[in-house]
Amino acid sequence: MFRGQHLIINHNDMTDSEAYFDFIADRLSSQIGVARGKMMSSPGLKCKGKVFAFYHKEQMGFKLGKDFDPEAFGIDTWSYLSPFKQKPPMKAWFLIPFSEKEQWEKLANLALEKAQ
Repeated sequence: MFRGQHLIINHNDMTDSEAYFDFIADRLSSQIGVARGKMMSSPGLKCKGKVFAFYHKEQMGFKLGKDFDPEAFGIDTWSYLSPFKQKPPMKAWFLIPFSEKEQWEKLANLALEKAQ
């Protein structure tokens, strides 16, 4: 579990990445108009009934828009959300791995701003 910016012993059998997502979700869901929700059965965050961020398999997904430039944020490792085999990627959604976790909270806040 995370408190402040420090990892505390986790007693809930969560991975570090799940615990960090949970920490971010707790902080953001305390804001008016933000709630926890689901994105394709994965835990997520919603604003105005729409998901703007979610967690899945050691990475977070953020709806940042097609004009977002990950490299401008110093993000080296990322991909577009591509949940369907027969459809092109969703280029407004960016998947950021746990190796880039220092950007997760900033990106979650940016995605929330865009959702408001």
